[in-house]
Amino acid sequence: MSSTASAPAKVILFGEHFVVYDVKAILCSINRRVKVTTTPIDEKIIRIKSKIGQEDIKAEEETRPSFRPFAFIARKAIKEFNYEKGLEITIDSDIPSGVGLGSSSACCVAAAASVFGLFSSTTKEEILKIAIEAERTVFKNASGADSTVCTFGGIIEYDKKNGFNRLDIKPGFTLIVANSKQSHSTNTIVSNVGKFREKNPDAFLSLCKKESDLVNRVKTSLRDGDLGSLGKDMSENQRYLEEIGVSNERLRAMIDITDRTGHGSKITGAGGGGCIISLVDEENADKTIRNLQDGGYDCFAAKIDYTGLNV
Repeated sequence: MSSTASAPAKVILFGEHFVVYDVKAILCSINRRVKVTTTPIDEKIIRIKSKIGQEDIKAEEETRPSFRPFAFIARKAIKEFNYEKGLEITIDSDIPSGVGLGSSSACCVAAAASVFGLFSSTTKEEILKIAIEAERTVFKNASGADSTVCTFGGIIEYDKKNGFNRLDIKPGFTLIVANSKQSHSTNTIVSNVGKFREKNPDAFLSLCKKESDLVNRVKTSLRDGDLGSLGKDMSENQRYLEEIGVSNERLRAMIDITDRTGHGSKITGAGGGGCIISLVDEENADKTIRNLQDGGYDCFAAKIDYTGLNV
């Protein structure tokens, strides 16, 4: 007997960085997934298997940070259900890690559903709570926004004061996701944005106001399926991100390529590396991908995932 669950990746459509300063962000899940399978084993260990290796963990033994959330989830289930054997957790992911696509959150959601699904029927709300707890074993200040959109799918808006709100809209546009393959530290980038704010308080306040107006505006464009307006607002959002210093020459070069065939492009996530997203018409998706590949960039086409967690 085994239990399998999968969860989607995510992108931030609008609002990264400014969300730290009480501006709303809009996120959506995309159709790249991680699958987690949990199987009982006779040995009293937690065995974690993934592309980055295998580890057998005993009792309360410490493990590497990348496996820590899975050990947390397994121990929580073992304790809750008075389970006296071991668990093997196998992770199979199509989501690039460490590039702002929510890989860690999707893994936590899928693992929580897979492990707990072995013992009982659990609601998405309960899975989300466990997944956020697991993610915070590595990222102490995780907001839960990524885990939320990976659990429920579709499009959500998030702000620090009011939390999450799922937007009941289903645009069918295509996004091209391109990976810069530049490593970056989210904590360092967030810190640098804070320093920019301290040195330029009036300019930063003005950018927050512009970003807030933009986020409110794009919700109407999303409902109307107005790709032209959405693309312009993506490009506008990118200009704000460049002003606060989270872009670089490689990201700009990628954006210049995608803007030849798309409606608009921007960083998704922390910046300083990671990925960009570009809004394109269906008929231009292949051409945009070819242009990026000719420039030496890894990329793929994505649609919004409206399923979320699948058990």
